[in-house]
Amino acid sequence: MSTSKQTTDHKTIRKWAEERGGHPAAVKETTSKDDPGILRIDFPGYSGEETLEEISWDDFFQKFDESNLAFLYQENTDGQTSRFCKFVSRT
Repeated sequence: MSTSKQTTDHKTIRKWAEERGGHPAAVKETTSKDDPGILRIDFPGYSGEETLEEISWDDFFQKFDESNLAFLYQENTDGQTSRFCKFVSRT
């Protein structure tokens, strides 16, 4: 059984994503000139290829903080490295 963790620490989020081959991304149809839109962590080779656009870590964390988000994630699931993550409101 795996336990989820929650963080707002930028270094922890970036390290977790990069260790799994992920990078910061936004949902293409939600982006505008001044707003990256809905945030995601994209893992190449999965379903986000057509719908996600890579963005910089700086833009990602600016939107993350402005939106008052926290990062919910798992380290391992059933002994395997987990890619489970989602964004939730900070409490």
